[in-house]
Amino acid sequence: MNTRAQKLEAFNRLLDIIDDLREKCPWDKKQTFESLRHLTIEETYELGDAILDKNLEEIKKELGDLLLHIVFYAKLGSEEKSFDIADVANDICDKLIHRHPHIYGDVEVEDEEEVKRNWEKLKLKEGKKSVLEGVPNSLPAMVKASRIQDKVKGVGFDWEEPHQVWEKVQEELTELQVEVQTGDQDKIESEFGDVMFSMINYARFLKVNPEDALERTNKKFIKRFTYLESKANELGKNLADMTLAEMDVFWEEAKRL
Repeated sequence: MNTRAQKLEAFNRLLDIIDDLREKCPWDKKQTFESLRHLTIEETYELGDAILDKNLEEIKKELGDLLLHIVFYAKLGSEEKSFDIADVANDICDKLIHRHPHIYGDVEVEDEEEVKRNWEKLKLKEGKKSVLEGVPNSLPAMVKASRIQDKVKGVGFDWEEPHQVWEKVQEELTELQVEVQTGDQDKIESEFGDVMFSMINYARFLKVNPEDALERTNKKFIKRFTYLESKANELGKNLADMTLAEMDVFWEEAKRL
């Protein structure tokens, strides 16, 4: 592993390169906060994929891409004479120190749950009007639901036992089935959302990340379906011309593999 001096040298090298690119590269010269935004989101998802794949080499590469974006945004901020990378680093350092009084102060905590509760209380003292202010509007719905539930748990708004949450899931499923029978599409969608929200809540009690769990299933389905396609191709058949029974034979093979 690199020494602290080598790490700082590498970071300084990146800062120099960004200065060069911003001055000399036609593409980099044109970039703005807005133009980089969607690319940053894409890079974040690519990092997420690498993490789920447990590919440390790819994680390293994707972290580099994200670090590039952070330094680039800071460069744009310095050009606006608003902030630079030192301000970014110092700001997060100050926040971490303030929100960890059990490390940098005289507060005592028993476990991580108490740390989370203190974190949310400190945020409210900083002027936040709601514990939900820290949940970005643009988050994907499933991720947002998880964050909402984590946030309210931090102030004690939560179920006590997993079985209570499971009973809520069953209650919401029953309500969904009632609306399915009525055929009111708006109400069906509303109740379906309630089912998903309660399932995400249940996942939290099971210590399962619902986003990771669903993506794991997505990957599993893709792997099995591509196997099905390959076997159909070997037989010179088109999937659309095969019966479900024929396809199910290869699907079961894929499951065994």
